[in-house]
Amino acid sequence: MSGATVRVTAPARLHFGLLDLRGDLGRRFGGLGAALESPRLVLEARPAARLSAEGPDADRVLECAQRVQAARGFPGGAAFRIQEALPAHAGLGSGTQLALATARALHEIHGAPHDVSGLAAATGRAQRSAIGTWAFALGGFILEGGRRDTRSSPAPLLLRHALPDTWRAVLAIPDRSRGINGAAEEQAFRNLPPPSAETTARLSHVVLMQVLPALMEADLRAFGQGLTEVQRLVGEMFRPVQGERFAHPLGAELVKVLLASGAAGAGQSSWGPTVFGLAEGEAAAHALAAGARGLLAERGTVVISRFSNAGALCSRP
Repeated sequence: MSGATVRVTAPARLHFGLLDLRGDLGRRFGGLGAALESPRLVLEARPAARLSAEGPDADRVLECAQRVQAARGFPGGAAFRIQEALPAHAGLGSGTQLALATARALHEIHGAPHDVSGLAAATGRAQRSAIGTWAFALGGFILEGGRRDTRSSPAPLLLRHALPDTWRAVLAIPDRSRGINGAAEEQAFRNLPPPSAETTARLSHVVLMQVLPALMEADLRAFGQGLTEVQRLVGEMFRPVQGERFAHPLGAELVKVLLASGAAGAGQSSWGPTVFGLAEGEAAAHALAAGARGLLAERGTVVISRFSNAGALCSRP
């Protein structure tokens, strides 16, 4: 594919929660999440004399491309065009997907070998969570094992498992707030007090003995109940910086509405403001979406999505 125009299509991701903010066993963070078919990022790139970008998030693409060029020493440039963009700072992993897609496109243009760990290193991603990195690479449900402070590579992948075709995620994305990001996120993690050992143990217990077995058995109800408990525990850990269990009062109301409308599980993705509800099949998903739209009205967007089991795709249009 060297020298040709390339198109990278990357999935959004849901981040269901971090597992260990204590780090007293030698690793911090860890977490679980999943890739989505919609919304998605579609990025095209072609060889050019210099680096340029157009479309939504063009400045972010150009910054990522410059970083990769400097790290890899690629000659010449590339012209990028963002055809579809992920909502920025909405809890859907837009920064990671944009950075990795940009790096992947440049490597493809130059015919350079790559792996997702190298792409993450070249763009400075996966400094805490590697959910977005592994979702970009593989899709599906992701469980990762946290970082050691002395390692620069992404947290190790512990489990990747396909999600059933009938499962749906209903996303409620308020447009009145943005999730914590950048310097504010760094400060938030510095200010967070370590959770109790009991909370960390409970999180791991629920993931190991409820969420994962339910996924293996394709039992959405048990899977969703486990994730709802994970969200409760994670929300309490982040209450000191969020103020409440969820980042915004509207998010808390949306979670209540989704559960009352029959969601198998519900919660906030990453720092929000995106809230998700889980449903089995299209009819149930539309019922959840109707409830979310009734609360959101003109204050945001509701999306029904399948889960993506493919990760990012690279093609030649």
